[in-house]
Amino acid sequence: MISRLVVITSSFPTRRDGSEAAGSFVADLVEELAKRVDVRVVAPGTNIATEVWSDRLSIYRYPSPSKPLSTLKPWRVDDLLWAIWIMRQGLTATRLAASSEATHILALWGLPCGEWARRVASASGIEYSVWMLGSDVWSLGRLPVIRNFLAQVIRNAAHAYADGYVLAEDARRISGGVPVEFLPSARHIGFIEQVPPKAAPPYRLLFLGRWHLNKGVDLLLDALGHLTEEDWERVERIDIQGGGPLNGMVRERVSILQKMGRPIQDGKFLAKSEAEEAIANADWVIIPSRIESIPVIFSDAMKLGRPVVVTPVGDLPRLVKDSPCGIVAAEVSAEAISHALRLALSLNPQVFKNGIRQHASRFDPAQAAERIIRTLHHD
Repeated sequence: MISRLVVITSSFPTRRDGSEAAGSFVADLVEELAKRVDVRVVAPGTNIATEVWSDRLSIYRYPSPSKPLSTLKPWRVDDLLWAIWIMRQGLTATRLAASSEATHILALWGLPCGEWARRVASASGIEYSVWMLGSDVWSLGRLPVIRNFLAQVIRNAAHAYADGYVLAEDARRISGGVPVEFLPSARHIGFIEQVPPKAAPPYRLLFLGRWHLNKGVDLLLDALGHLTEEDWERVERIDIQGGGPLNGMVRERVSILQKMGRPIQDGKFLAKSEAEEAIANADWVIIPSRIESIPVIFSDAMKLGRPVVVTPVGDLPRLVKDSPCGIVAAEVSAEAISHALRLALSLNPQVFKNGIRQHASRFDPAQAAERIIRTLHHD
């Protein structure tokens, strides 16, 4: 029987301004877990601190830089020193959180959190589970030495999860055959004033995500350059919301399109409520990623009743086609995305409402929390 769960994560909100990526989902998940068991969360922060969110939920902060650990370059001395510092601080915080009455550790995500979980669980004589993202398997998993660490984390875990079908299979191969279960990530939706997307153009289009090569915002901007005057007549507005390493490029390219008279706006990282409102005000949500499993923006779009235009990466083609909820580009290229956008602009978004409704019911942090706790109680 699980009485106290330690959740280790590198994704957790500090400001709730939208820059935490998967962090808003993790916050919803741990709050659901805390309805069922006592939870201690090990999470990044600006300094070492302990926050009490409720009687059953405490946050143990370890210091971390503002940029994700996965973006640090180990061949740079400053980045290497930061990485070593973070590894030590995260491990120390994990030991502290698990120091009394912890009965299981759940790592979100594979590295470095899974390694902290493996070490502390072994020393404490308890078990751990690990839940992996695409950045674990498809980015860090490509590096030979790091791949070995990830394989060890998966093999030694009591339970291994991944937030995508393809991702789970790739993680299984890395581990040498250890079963990895698909467990979808999603967050609660608080926006209530929902209306259907428009049935006819001109349409409002939205990109919401990190301005990073993996997320394909550059491909989207290239694709917009391929649209014809007739296509643009079907566009009421395009919003490019987010932020990140491609900030300068995005703002420059948007400015060029604006000078051409195109109805496009660049924005910023959006807090959760702002993101929900932006999705609910759009007619189509665009996900032009180069690498992806199942992004949170997909499940958000489904819950808010919005069809998507996606690239054929990860599980997106399977999801969009199994229960039709949008358009899949033929390939990951600006030309293919422009063709997909052109098709979307010619359709009534409401033809996808049944498929969208089916997907919306599958993504729920309460269901994920219940599944995790039920599995651990049955061990």
